[in-house]
Amino acid sequence: MKKIFIINGSQNFAHSGGKFNETVTDWTIEYLKSKNYEIKTTDIKQDFDLDEEVEKFVWADVVVYHTPVWWFQLPNLFKKYIDDVFTAGHNKGIYKSDGRSRVNPDINYGTGGQLHGRKYMLTTSWNAPATAFTLPGEFFEETSVDDGAMFGFHKMNKFVGMEKLNGFHFHDVEKGATAENIVIFEKNYKDHLEETFKNL
Repeated sequence: MKKIFIINGSQNFAHSGGKFNETVTDWTIEYLKSKNYEIKTTDIKQDFDLDEEVEKFVWADVVVYHTPVWWFQLPNLFKKYIDDVFTAGHNKGIYKSDGRSRVNPDINYGTGGQLHGRKYMLTTSWNAPATAFTLPGEFFEETSVDDGAMFGFHKMNKFVGMEKLNGFHFHDVEKGATAENIVIFEKNYKDHLEETFKNL
């Protein structure tokens, strides 16, 4: 698997300038280029053509999503990008139907995707510390990012046929983004990339 499509889902809004996810995107590109992967990218803040974006999904072996989490969801421009591109991909390689038939409409929902054989990896960035997801009595009630706030995102990718790779979640990015911690973030993330991609 040598063809990687990297999506930077950050945007400028309120006090956020989208800089952290731009940096994470750069780390990803730098690492994968050093391993001779073929790369295509999209920055959702820039103009794009829907058919070209559909073609990138169809072309890729692996899709890498980078997004901050705002109010426990994708930022609005990234959500619009997904809505528009996936809808444009109907019968063009992303999905053909919801998978059901009129003969027995109660079964096989979510099996009409066309991106089988592809994989995806999600990174998210949070103001919340990791302990907010793990400690008893804390805000997320011991529910992980993937099983909680990003559950629907993962089901979306399963719907179109993609298989989930282990993701990476950056925590305490606003209050903890010191120069020292950025170095740690980069090392830990690149170690994750090494582990994730070595067997693909």
